[in-house]
Amino acid sequence: MKIHMTVVLLTCMIGLTGCMTHKNAVQLGQLERAVAVMQPTAGNSVRGIVKFVRDGARITVIADIEGLSPNAKHAFHIHQWGDCSSPDGKSAGGHYNPEGHDHGNPDAISPRHAGDLGNLEADAAGKAHYERTVYNLTIADSHNPIIGRAVIIHKKHDDFGQPTGNAGSRMACGTIGVAK
Repeated sequence: MKIHMTVVLLTCMIGLTGCMTHKNAVQLGQLERAVAVMQPTAGNSVRGIVKFVRDGARITVIADIEGLSPNAKHAFHIHQWGDCSSPDGKSAGGHYNPEGHDHGNPDAISPRHAGDLGNLEADAAGKAHYERTVYNLTIADSHNPIIGRAVIIHKKHDDFGQPTGNAGSRMACGTIGVAK
């Protein structure tokens, strides 16, 4: 059994088309949900959950975050790499921008980085709930897939300036993975 599971896991890692077992075969392009568990970077206490739910050609992003600066806005982006291993979160790279657009406000009509999600707005207790539907991302399809990338919460608000919104240091990082 141990050898069989090792072969299945290696096949999944090499094939990158989804882990195929007889009970739960799922192709990456068929994924309906993804999740990022947010962990604080060094010296911070921000944590929470970010969920991504596919609804046809759009993705609804739902975040519940705590440990933020009370009554403040914090920039919220998807970054290029799903690597949250560095203490400052910089191992996640820059904003996810596969189409080469300028940084921008997700409420604007103009093209922007695929990873631009705007700002979280914390209440007096430092908690934020965020919900937004976006049309320029997919969970794991060929157009702007987010699986394996990272979500970053920044110290400052996103002023939508170039090139990255003057968002400041990274307070939390979470790798986007497959959700049930």
